[in-house]
Amino acid sequence: MSVQVNRRAALACLLPLALAAADAPPGPPEPWPGETLLVRGTRSLILAQRPPAHRQPARTRGDDRLGSSPEAAPGPGTPGGRPTPRPGPEGSLTATSPEALRELARRADLAAGRVGAVLRRTVRPVVLVPASAAESARLAGTGPLDGLAAVADGCRVIVVPGGFDRLTPTGRDVVLAHELTHVAAGTGGLPVWLYEGFADYVAYRDAGLAVPVAAAELAAEVRSGREPRELPGPAAFAPGAARLAAAYQEAWLACRFIAERSGEARLVSLYREARAVGAERALSALGLPVATLTALWRTYVRDELR
Repeated sequence: MSVQVNRRAALACLLPLALAAADAPPGPPEPWPGETLLVRGTRSLILAQRPPAHRQPARTRGDDRLGSSPEAAPGPGTPGGRPTPRPGPEGSLTATSPEALRELARRADLAAGRVGAVLRRTVRPVVLVPASAAESARLAGTGPLDGLAAVADGCRVIVVPGGFDRLTPTGRDVVLAHELTHVAAGTGGLPVWLYEGFADYVAYRDAGLAVPVAAAELAAEVRSGREPRELPGPAAFAPGAARLAAAYQEAWLACRFIAERSGEARLVSLYREARAVGAERALSALGLPVATLTALWRTYVRDELR
């Protein structure tokens, strides 16, 4: 991996164009004030904002002991972030140190491999690291992103400083793979439960987390006798929804059930067909009309989490 400072770095959607533009003056106008750090991974391109007043934070003895175990659960599900209350051992990306960005590129390469293995295509991530959550929201064209760790924005993944910093190493891998799945597979024309569940299916597939750990909130509900009755609708995924984490877990287990019943390849083809003809028609063609899927999924959730 290489690191360079480029004041006119391109934010291209396609990695080859981005790599070329990064070395070719004059380049398009930069999207943020200050310098842009460019880090190249094997498959990924990381573009990070470094404000003019940037200073590297002083390190103190014991910094490397901060953070939680790599085996810890990523935490509650949100659109692009599952922040935990403790910082991960890689340090703050807001500092935009070359070491932290190289580590991010390594994780983006890993996420690209995981997403590509499921979709059976080459995936080349472009990841933006703004200096603040407010800048992340501006680039994404959204409202505040408080509590999120990253968002998918068309052809790129935008990291949300603070939220991403608080993730465990496993959480960072899960978030990057989740958001990169949105970028690579698309979401248009699909019910929220399917595109969020599919992204979590890809993200958790090789994460090494047991189902009751990754779906801790939903597991607690099931064990207390509160089992889901229907697939989560759009309102369940709204920011601030009371059962937001559980909704993501319900969606994940729906896609996981389809993959276990029909095979991963059929889940992927179902996703693509659903984008073309609608989820209800695609599910029916698979022999899983919504009512049938719901009934089987409820039993699956109960068996996995009790």
